[in-house]
Amino acid sequence: MPRGKKCRRICAMPQVYEFAPLNREGAETVQLGIDELETIRLLDYERLTQEECAVQMNVARTTVTSIYEEARNKIAQALIGGKRLVIAGGNYELCEKAAHCCGRCGRECNGCKKECRKKEQEK
Repeated sequence: MPRGKKCRRICAMPQVYEFAPLNREGAETVQLGIDELETIRLLDYERLTQEECAVQMNVARTTVTSIYEEARNKIAQALIGGKRLVIAGGNYELCEKAAHCCGRCGRECNGCKKECRKKEQEK
């Protein structure tokens, strides 16, 4: 019997859920999971390593690699093929500290303990 998928931790829900080419009404749709977007955010926007991203998302590094590859492929399909990109679904859970999360916390706030404590004190 296969093991169930582990929920991937995300820091916040996306602010934008859809991107579409202006000149292609009725374009095909590519769906990017919220957990896939979080992987792109952590690796490409926050510049974390895959190991740091794995800790942040509470999954194995190999899982991060496969999520990242799938996400990049979907983004490429949307950009190159002129498809609508919809961000929805995925296997995730919202970080318990989401309201004041710095976006770079691990299980024990690895790598950003000062920032997290500072934000908690400001609250």
